[in-house]
Amino acid sequence: MKSYIKQRTLEVGRYIATSHETIRNTAKVFNLSKSTVHNDLQKHLKKIDSKMYEQVQKILDQHFEEKHIKGGQSTKNKYRKVYIHEK
Repeated sequence: MKSYIKQRTLEVGRYIATSHETIRNTAKVFNLSKSTVHNDLQKHLKKIDSKMYEQVQKILDQHFEEKHIKGGQSTKNKYRKVYIHEK
């Protein structure tokens, strides 16, 4: 593995572990694609630092479990704004 990939993977892993951000937001912060962040965390981090991988995986699992709730809330807010503007 190339050293810049290893360094990037550790930085992204540390960021998610401390901030509990989503992959999408992390990709924006690091100016990377979501696919790159996801691959770094799923494939590379496990080989580099297994303890950090487990910690990050717990956070990502939590986000996965909550996404249907966040999506429903976003839709509710969207239609609430439309309803307010119509009045």
